[in-house]
Amino acid sequence: MEWIDYRGWRAVRLANREVELVVTRDVGPRILRFGFLGGPNVFAEYERQAGGRGEAEWMIRGGHRLWIAPESPAWSYEPDNVPYEAAEAVPGGVLTRQSPGPVTGLVKQMEIRLAEDENRVTVKHSLTNTRDVPVRCSIWAISVMAPGGQAIIPLPPRTTPAENLLPTQNWSFWGYTNLGDSRLVFGHNAVLFRQQAGRPPNKIGLKQREGWGAYQLGGLLFVKSFDCIADAVYPDGDVNFECYTNEEMLEVESLGPLVSLPPGETISRTEVWRLHAGVPWCEDDADVARRVRPLAGGRR
Repeated sequence: MEWIDYRGWRAVRLANREVELVVTRDVGPRILRFGFLGGPNVFAEYERQAGGRGEAEWMIRGGHRLWIAPESPAWSYEPDNVPYEAAEAVPGGVLTRQSPGPVTGLVKQMEIRLAEDENRVTVKHSLTNTRDVPVRCSIWAISVMAPGGQAIIPLPPRTTPAENLLPTQNWSFWGYTNLGDSRLVFGHNAVLFRQQAGRPPNKIGLKQREGWGAYQLGGLLFVKSFDCIADAVYPDGDVNFECYTNEEMLEVESLGPLVSLPPGETISRTEVWRLHAGVPWCEDDADVARRVRPLAGGRR
């Protein structure tokens, strides 16, 4: 862990022999960079917002962030444009903690650890309720990915009607969802969702049962793994994994169970990230089966 200047912000850099992360200190926080040493960043960054601070409105910045679901203009877009409460060293990483949000009354915390001998990152997201009444909320972990790649969304194993008469998938769509969008490639065992410049917003969500999602950028493959709780109720029509794209980026998002968080209590949810190099581009789900699933490794 070392303090650096990153694009006009104070930041924390975590690195081992393979990969590095950069976490902003003056705003957010955002995990703005994840990549191999000397290599490209798999996360999107917004040039026009670099080094900015003190803005009256919420700023996306790029990178990875902790948000609060269900989405609402006041709760989700509560500005985080000033230095946050704490950035403390922990074994293998850093703990970031914000002051209670003036609108939500929730404290956001991310504990970010980088393995010493492999390109594995563990991000523990936590919300603490400082209000005197319960808060209905969900942890929402959003990775804003660099343009020009594609999300890879695994689907449950195929079955025959004789094997399973009941639905095995649950999907949510928004008012602007377009299932005929050429950026979406639906296969038997996976969905590819491609980011393209100059295209309008689109979004899909589903109840994840495989426990991972991925983003491919050239020969790089970013994989995030997370727990799936079978009997939990999730936001947005009971989905725990969402992808949103517009003309600038694509978001790979996982969500925790929807809970009524009592005063003084904390909920947490962990993602594990891995980054792989030299993975050929996937054109369809047959390619996903050969090139991505062996690296993703299924459930954590």
